[in-house]
Amino acid sequence: MYPVCVRYLGREDAKDVLQEGFLTVFDKIGTYKGEGSFEGWMRRIFVNASLMQLRKNDVLRHADDIDAVHDAGGPVEAGVLSQIGTREILDLVAELPAGLRSVFNLFVLDGYSHAEVGALLGITEQSSRSQVSRARSLLQEKIKKLYNDKQ
Repeated sequence: MYPVCVRYLGREDAKDVLQEGFLTVFDKIGTYKGEGSFEGWMRRIFVNASLMQLRKNDVLRHADDIDAVHDAGGPVEAGVLSQIGTREILDLVAELPAGLRSVFNLFVLDGYSHAEVGALLGITEQSSRSQVSRARSLLQEKIKKLYNDKQ
């Protein structure tokens, strides 16, 4: 579950939230009904603990809105992506501003809908869409730069 916390918070805060998450798991284990996977149930606890930490630090309030979205010059070519590993891509995601990273993680990596992301983060569905778009644009820029640096 540590990687889940790191994706949302970075390495510094992830350890504290990991500990809080396990305390919650042990405290709430009796509420697990056996429906769905136990890992999925735990993952939701750790995602929620990470989001609570972000809210506590008021990080989500300062997320970019749709006006900040700009074109990164088109999608990244498939050849570029084949030369970049998963670890490098996840490292680039970790470099995103916290608000964008949270929305991107929830929507793209954890599979929540924009409506669910909005409800979890207290933002509108449109704001979720615009922040995912902004995160993708920034990632495209970072991937292109990384690719150009490797040549």
